[in-house]
Amino acid sequence: MLYVPFAILVAALLFGVPIAFSLTLAGAFGLWITLGDVGQVVEVVGTTVFSSVADYTLSTVPLFILMAFLASQSGVARELFAALSSWTSNIRGGLAVATVGATGMFGALSGASTAAAAVMSQVAVPNMRSHGYADEVAAGAVAVGATTAILIPPSIALVIYGLMTETSLGDLLIAGILPGVLLAVLLAATILIWVRINPTLAPETYPSSWSERVASLRGVWPSATLILLMLSLLYSGIATPTEVGAIGAVSAMALGFALRRLTWQGVMIAVHQTLRASAMIFLIFIAAKIFGYYLSLSQIPQMLVTWVGHLAVNRWFIIVGIIAGYFVLSMFMDELPLMVITLPLTFPIIVSLGFDPVWFGVLTMMMIAMGLVFPPVGMVAFVVSASGGVALSKVYKGTLFLILSIFAATALLMVFPEIALYLPALVRGREF
Repeated sequence: MLYVPFAILVAALLFGVPIAFSLTLAGAFGLWITLGDVGQVVEVVGTTVFSSVADYTLSTVPLFILMAFLASQSGVARELFAALSSWTSNIRGGLAVATVGATGMFGALSGASTAAAAVMSQVAVPNMRSHGYADEVAAGAVAVGATTAILIPPSIALVIYGLMTETSLGDLLIAGILPGVLLAVLLAATILIWVRINPTLAPETYPSSWSERVASLRGVWPSATLILLMLSLLYSGIATPTEVGAIGAVSAMALGFALRRLTWQGVMIAVHQTLRASAMIFLIFIAAKIFGYYLSLSQIPQMLVTWVGHLAVNRWFIIVGIIAGYFVLSMFMDELPLMVITLPLTFPIIVSLGFDPVWFGVLTMMMIAMGLVFPPVGMVAFVVSASGGVALSKVYKGTLFLILSIFAATALLMVFPEIALYLPALVRGREF
């Protein structure tokens, strides 16, 4: 009977029930099985609704989301792409490389891969098409480039991971910086190799003059200033992640008004979008807590830890199995539902095996990044296809080649955990 709630959860999801309601239904049924009293179930569910979202650190999420939508309303994505493309247009595949850089920088303002993909596909794909780039290169660069947003601060997914596992948000956000930069560099290198192998994919170069390049930097400095401000505050420890989110939101609005790129109507649109996105995340978070209470009372995570502990296999064999499972599941669902369903089961195992929770958080983001652009579903691939007007088959053709960069970054992260752990250790004054 203990596993019936999982069957209910899977069935509800297959029938298209929203993830928040599916988790609540399965969790409430599980509580009824374990407690045996409907009154107690109602009491637990009622108190969970408040206690789940009363945590002060959870305010980090809407603040980062508000900053992202304010930046989007200010039109920074188009200026980022224009500036970077002027510096890379003299090399074959340069516009695709510029797309990766611009998408990564916009991801540092948006914190969400799907948001970065939706905006940048409308900006970069038409531009690359007009310069003779193949759709698979253009769409692939946007899609895989958007996955860097799940790593680079202020990653909403890393914030949710930290809140669910009670891992330091500051350590997690800082830990994502070097892996995010590594992924962007490897992606750019993969693009350059691809277009060198097949020059017809990016047939032309359009060198810009030095005066044009210098002039293009005027459109970059506001975004760069905002990103450096956030990273400096996080890296120095002057402000908590929640305070960084508040400062970032206020700074984004101030810069938008100062540069006359943001209107009050744009602010209201950003606020409305933030409320919608935050409400959705909070509902899922509440539902995850209800389901988590059931897991705690049923002792299922503890039983899994005990079972894994009795396996006569190397711990790396287990971590590879967990990672493969994340990769498969991430092909069928977005990062937030994936984490709230799996982390209550996988995180205790990881901790019991002695793996660093910060390192595992970054590694989890890598697996989710793969699934976001991999068939048969791949949420980001669908977003790029719809927003950029590119056939889904061509999007997948591009991502299936460029995903090699994510595989390479993941392998390096597993062999060298210091890639993720070095900056947090440096900030905290620790040594490996």
